[in-house]
Amino acid sequence: MSDDVRPIVIKRIKKSGGAHHGGAWKIAYADFVTAMMAFFLLMWLLGSTAKGDLKGIADYFLNPLKIAAQGGSGTGDSSSVLKGGGKDLSRSSGQVKDGDLESQKKTINLKETNAERLRKEFEEREKVTLGELKKNIEKLIESDPALKQFKNQLLIDITTEGLRIQIVDEKNRPMFDSSSADLKPYSRVILREIGKALNAVPNKITLSGHTDAAQFGGGEKGYSNWELSANRANSSRREMIIGGMDEFKVLRVVGLSSTVLFDKNDPLSSTNRRISIVVLNKRTEDAMLQEDGNAQTVVPDSGRAGAEAPASQAREVDKN
Repeated sequence: MSDDVRPIVIKRIKKSGGAHHGGAWKIAYADFVTAMMAFFLLMWLLGSTAKGDLKGIADYFLNPLKIAAQGGSGTGDSSSVLKGGGKDLSRSSGQVKDGDLESQKKTINLKETNAERLRKEFEEREKVTLGELKKNIEKLIESDPALKQFKNQLLIDITTEGLRIQIVDEKNRPMFDSSSADLKPYSRVILREIGKALNAVPNKITLSGHTDAAQFGGGEKGYSNWELSANRANSSRREMIIGGMDEFKVLRVVGLSSTVLFDKNDPLSSTNRRISIVVLNKRTEDAMLQEDGNAQTVVPDSGRAGAEAPASQAREVDKN
């Protein structure tokens, strides 16, 4: 070899990427995630499978050749998709696939829903109307000198039955003559004015008479506080009609004797002797009509505060 010919030397530099720049770890991580997903899927399946099903599957994998040789019979349910291994997983017991069972259809009665909505709206309007009637009666009492002097004897409030107006006795100012259903002159004025004011609403009314617990000492044989309270309630009803109230507004007139005391601590108190007038709301009116066996439950479609019941429903309890 001549000195002028030199061998050619090729140098190859092998460059290796840093560990954090390579892609091998991504493959390893993907395998790990896949394995974890498979593991959790297996745990979920085991947790949602009944013990009988697990036993059938285990028997199949423990002795697959034996079960195959026996024609699929063996331990577990013979109807299983895995011959000899557990129950049929497609059955409706336990978890089922969507659509395997008929879904329960929820039907909404739109007619009943609308009726309930209308009733609630009507009751709200009715509350407002009765509240306005209460204010008007209170203004009437304040503006009329003949009524203002009896302000302490007139109690007005809203109850679950409607607007209640109570006219109570005072010790030195009774509504009636003693042991009698004859009204005092000033009591007539009060009842007539209240009767006219109640014509502002179409609601029905009830009247109830109350006495104190003192035993009735005079009158015919068998006459008691029951008859006295009923007669006083009817006297009040007649006076209100004389004052201009529509007679067909009256739904019920009763005498309650001393069963409902105003002052329970003192059964002999004069405040227990009173007349209670209730302007009924529609719900209470319907309940009373049902008791009478002639209910007409109708939700009014107008803005009226009450619905007119048949005139035949007006009742009078007069024991005179």
